[in-house]
Amino acid sequence: MTRTTLNKAVGNQMIRGWQILIVITLCSLMGLGWSMLAIALSPPNPVYEYRPHPHSDGIGKLYMGREIAQVMGHRGAGWLERASREAEEQPQQLIEALNLQPTDAVADIGAGTGYFSFRIAPLVPQGKVLAIDVQPEMIEILRFLKQDKQQANVEPILGLETDPRLVPSSVNVALMVDAYHEFEYPREMMQAIVQALKPDGRVVLVEYRGEDPWVFIKPLHKMTQKQVKKEMAAVGLTWLETKKLLPQQHVLIFGKQT
Repeated sequence: MTRTTLNKAVGNQMIRGWQILIVITLCSLMGLGWSMLAIALSPPNPVYEYRPHPHSDGIGKLYMGREIAQVMGHRGAGWLERASREAEEQPQQLIEALNLQPTDAVADIGAGTGYFSFRIAPLVPQGKVLAIDVQPEMIEILRFLKQDKQQANVEPILGLETDPRLVPSSVNVALMVDAYHEFEYPREMMQAIVQALKPDGRVVLVEYRGEDPWVFIKPLHKMTQKQVKKEMAAVGLTWLETKKLLPQQHVLIFGKQT
């Protein structure tokens, strides 16, 4: 350890010591007990908690009481494009329910292979679809399909686990289909998404119904309405409505708090 580093460490310790002394003095003057002193000196509650023995489908990281699910990797791309998806999930119903305008900017977050991105793009001919994924392999698939389908208004974006890399106040609709429950940093991601929304922008979350035991999806890959609303409220979003139009999934719509 150099002399400069040592001096810095000693200085930090002295500052911390003075801080503790001030807190003790204030608690004494105000007649507060040792329990209040402990609260004053304790670190803030962490956003995330960790469990030593993760669920078989989870990552051992908890957010607001929910264990975050493992990400379905790019090797599952074929499942996203399965022929039976139309009958099982009725995605066209969801797309129509978005009530998109021709000039809208839509962020498809967790886009995967672009199953929704390329179906939405023709509905926003003067707008664009920002197809965001954190897996470089998925971005390569998106770029290939963009060229193959000649869909110029689809823009693949390699996002970060904490940031979708969107321009502030640029998005009309942020769509997440069966993706949010896998976000490793849901608080940070949603805060960035909220910043990217236009003042009248909407967040549309599509998740398998956690309340329904007849939806045969692994438990950590489902969410209840109550849990979704709680997590969205934590980042300043207001629940607007839940559309009950899909066979297995909730469609929850949120807007910015005003």
